[in-house]
Amino acid sequence: MNKKEKNPTMVSYTEENYLKAIYHLYTQNEGQAVSTNDLAESTQTRAASVTDMLKKLAEKKYINYKKYQGVTLTEEGTRIALRIIRKHRLWEVFLVEKLGFKWDEIHEIAEQLEHIKSSELTNRLEAYLNYPKFDPHGDPIPDAEGQVPKIETKPLSECQTDEKLTITGVSEDSSTFLRHLDKLGIQLGLDFAINDISDFDQSIEIELSNGKTLRLSHEVAKNIQASAKN
Repeated sequence: MNKKEKNPTMVSYTEENYLKAIYHLYTQNEGQAVSTNDLAESTQTRAASVTDMLKKLAEKKYINYKKYQGVTLTEEGTRIALRIIRKHRLWEVFLVEKLGFKWDEIHEIAEQLEHIKSSELTNRLEAYLNYPKFDPHGDPIPDAEGQVPKIETKPLSECQTDEKLTITGVSEDSSTFLRHLDKLGIQLGLDFAINDISDFDQSIEIELSNGKTLRLSHEVAKNIQASAKN
């Protein structure tokens, strides 16, 4: 059995979800240990239940956990989390590119598909999709070795006037937010420039490459990721 396939069935559906949630929170916290309260909010679970699960994960050596000091993933826990994230994002690409789903329809379906155990299926899916680097929301897809593609991005709310940028992702992937972007005509790969940032409410006026202008609220802008136009 390949090292990467070590005991793949020993991790339960719930444990996989916790490890994935810890990875996401740890990344968002820029490497700071994840608190029990943050994890409870993320998983919509009572703090007491979270504590019980953390004890189980620590016993399996998937996490480093000390009460009141937060939690981090071990090397093995990170490997499992990246494996789940890899499957989730590849399935999202498949659902959009091959089955015609919209980007606001795919998250919950991919949540179910990500728990399929077969790495052979995952690898064949990746090859079938021609090895995509990013999912339909602009999130990087880990490769079979757990390496994550890097791209320099920042929230649109932190960009400056006269910058020429490309929309590369979203930080909020709720269906309501994605449908709102659809109504505005905003999608990944869209080139634009910032014309104005309001001193009053930090709303941002952008000019698209076709000359159309849009005024985006600060709430919308902070959830759009952009990078410098090549």
